[in-house]
Amino acid sequence: MTSDYANVAAELEAASRMRAAQFFVTQRPWLDLYGVNIRPVAPFGSASSKPVVDPALIHRALPDELIFEIFSKMTPYTLGRAACVCRKWRYTIRNPVFWRNACLRAWQVTGVAENYKILQSKYDGSWRRMWLSRPRVRTDGLYVSRNTYIRAGVAEWKITKPVHIVCYYRYLRFYPSGRFLYKNSSQKVKEVAKYMNFRSTKGDCVFGGHYTLSEDKVEAAFLYPGLRPTVWRIRLRLRGTIAGANNRMDLLALVTSGVSDTEVTGPDEDILGVVERWEEDETHNPDVPAITHKRGLTPFVFIPFEEVETSVLNLPVERMDYYVPG
Repeated sequence: MTSDYANVAAELEAASRMRAAQFFVTQRPWLDLYGVNIRPVAPFGSASSKPVVDPALIHRALPDELIFEIFSKMTPYTLGRAACVCRKWRYTIRNPVFWRNACLRAWQVTGVAENYKILQSKYDGSWRRMWLSRPRVRTDGLYVSRNTYIRAGVAEWKITKPVHIVCYYRYLRFYPSGRFLYKNSSQKVKEVAKYMNFRSTKGDCVFGGHYTLSEDKVEAAFLYPGLRPTVWRIRLRLRGTIAGANNRMDLLALVTSGVSDTEVTGPDEDILGVVERWEEDETHNPDVPAITHKRGLTPFVFIPFEEVETSVLNLPVERMDYYVPG
């Protein structure tokens, strides 16, 4: 009886030690994968004749043709995210068809024949390299320039002298057809994005014009409505924080000058073709002098439409009195 009790006590003590030991030993199940060669999955359109059994459930449920069709409906930036999912998607998304369509849409003003010449001469026939390396204006969001300045307030009882931080924004939206929209407002990004289109009313104060892109330089102009025709001109330089981003625009020059009545035929005229070769101090109306603006030249930051609600540019001045575009 005593020996049986001793055996039970020893077993209980050994079991308690094993339970305590598991807290001191770190489980590393991924170590079992060392030395295991995983066969790559053949992408859609592969010339390999070997049968491949795809272990992924989504690939067994959806045929390759359907996945290819889904990818063809995605934007290039969404394709970049999808390429990070698995190796098969990465190989499939490298198909030149996706990048050719994206490039021809982005530079449609240049023309198909000219785009093919640039492709062969500068990018060795790679549409994907052309998409990542060639400067372009993005049309899937807004370029926003946040500007602040100090304004003196009204003194009270000659004791205090308050100052105010004034914050305002410049908004640019580009279209592949060579047109753009501009708005100068103190409203936040999430509010302006709702009516930043060609259906906006006159009360929204959204002005439309034309732009040209040469290498990384953007030149744009539009005509202010009014009794004295005034043209608004801007020169920008495109850059990106990473390859292919094109999410920054440095403001090189901002000029307002006058045009004569004979040079303007209507509000929808391509005024950029009239003033494209003008000097910065040139004006064709003596009542409207040429003014080169030196304030409010903060670089533009690109914000996609899906991020306008959550962008940090919506923060009030008391929470972000200064913003560094980078």
